[in-house]
Amino acid sequence: MPLTELTQPLGTKRAAHLLHRATFGPTKAQIDAFAGNTPAQAITQLFGQTLPDPELPLDPETGLEWVISGTTDANSGDSDLQEFFKGWFLGQMLSLGISDSQSLAYSAREKIVFFMHTVLTTIQTKVDNSRSLYFQNQLFRLFALDKTLAATFNFKELTKKVCVDNAMLRLLDGNLNVKGSPNENYARELHELYSIGRGLEGTLPPVTEPGDYFLFKELDVQEAARVLSGWNIDDTFSNIDPDTNLPRGIVRGSATNASSHDNTPKQFSERFNNITIQADPLLLNGTNATEESALDEISQLIESIYSKPETAKNICRRIYRYFVYHSIDATLDATVIEDMAATFASSGYKLQPVLEELFKSEHFYEASAGVDDDNFGGIIKSPLDLMTGSYRFFNVALPDPIADPAGYYEQTGNMIRTLSSMGMHFYEPFDVAGYDAYHQFPIYHRSWISTNYLTERYQFIRNLIAQNQELGDAVDLIAFVQNNFDNSIASDAQLLIIELAKYLLPVNDNLTFDPASDDASGLTAERLNYFLTAFLKSPQIDPDPEASWTFRWNNPVDMEVVRRQLESLSNAMMQSPEYQLF
Repeated sequence: MPLTELTQPLGTKRAAHLLHRATFGPTKAQIDAFAGNTPAQAITQLFGQTLPDPELPLDPETGLEWVISGTTDANSGDSDLQEFFKGWFLGQMLSLGISDSQSLAYSAREKIVFFMHTVLTTIQTKVDNSRSLYFQNQLFRLFALDKTLAATFNFKELTKKVCVDNAMLRLLDGNLNVKGSPNENYARELHELYSIGRGLEGTLPPVTEPGDYFLFKELDVQEAARVLSGWNIDDTFSNIDPDTNLPRGIVRGSATNASSHDNTPKQFSERFNNITIQADPLLLNGTNATEESALDEISQLIESIYSKPETAKNICRRIYRYFVYHSIDATLDATVIEDMAATFASSGYKLQPVLEELFKSEHFYEASAGVDDDNFGGIIKSPLDLMTGSYRFFNVALPDPIADPAGYYEQTGNMIRTLSSMGMHFYEPFDVAGYDAYHQFPIYHRSWISTNYLTERYQFIRNLIAQNQELGDAVDLIAFVQNNFDNSIASDAQLLIIELAKYLLPVNDNLTFDPASDDASGLTAERLNYFLTAFLKSPQIDPDPEASWTFRWNNPVDMEVVRRQLESLSNAMMQSPEYQLF
């Protein structure tokens, strides 16, 4: 049965929860605008718009795009172009140049694109080609919002396309997999990581037979490798997939004689009902394999994997861990995950219907009866979510990537280095399973936090608030408060802290500065008073700090003191453990 839908208006807390999880971060105004919506209305705004394609990335050396037309000697070196691609992708996450009416929807699409990257991952230094990275990214974008697209646009079909994607062929040595000398790297990870998986972590029975991985066997990996044999990287990017109009790999030999593809029948284990995958005689050229017959065998392979219900469940677990919470026990797996998987299968393995149902559900907002866990503030923000969320909340400006690509890539280069210092090596996960936080049992998102990484997170906030030009244009805290809060709130120190907490911190119910009344509060009064003390400290000793703040705000004769006080408050709230969660 489908997840029960929440039908009442979201309110500020739930709107913030949705927008932080489903996008790369909202502004205060966007949270306020969504607060009056029901989840269904909010989802229509996030996923029901027709969105523009991104502007192509530009090479500062030429002022022109290179990903479609290719490079010449006039272009920057490809190592630089790879960094430009990553900087360009950050701009898509931040919805740079997108109208206010489409900004959140655009960011929601990019959140799905990045989710796909965490599942069907890649590693920059292994792929080592900017155009391969770009075209894989654009492939994900084509499949991200799939609800209203043709039936052939779904996650199952995307899995087929990825098998011959140039970046994936390089990452997992698919280009080295030839008849008579199979390379099993991609076949193994296709089963273990990218599709059916190995079951619910923490509940797996002990191995009783060598080569038995519970849901597939070593034989299935070996036979799948033979199915996937005979492909090579197309470094000319001229072999175009007719469904996506994007480049893909090429068969070795020729389209009419795929000479390195193993054309003999492949017999799979009882885990896949002992099926045999073999070439369709109608697609062969005599007895020779063709590009078309090799693609058809890949299609047969993916169809067989997706015929197993565990494949839908495994992918839905990845969705749940990314957007909701990392912990999935047997009970949750048999209820919520089963419901998600049923929607996934019944929709033709489309991703968007699963996300929409999840984001509209009582479960997502903890509104269902008997819910006693805490999804609000349950996920540690990745360095990427911390950075993009902070940038978007404060409307941090970056140079225009079209008018000033050199300045833009200088800024995004600094951002990428900052992400690395906080523990996310952007497009450079440690292994082919992707970033540990999204898959590594049992630690998951806790891998983002170490003593060093936490220190760097706090340093990022200090630099942002202290108007560090390396990270972008200055955050004008005075203007931010003036533009976002009524004067009656801005001039009252306690009210300002409470209002900021509604947008900056995930758990913010019934806030109070009175320790005797904080039993039902989302934060202790001690924590609120800590923020208040940090806020009101000033160069001189004020006999009545709260009254002095009110006077300074209403009588702007010393705005430098006001700015420093707002800086102290912002640092205190955004360097708190609570701000690291969403």
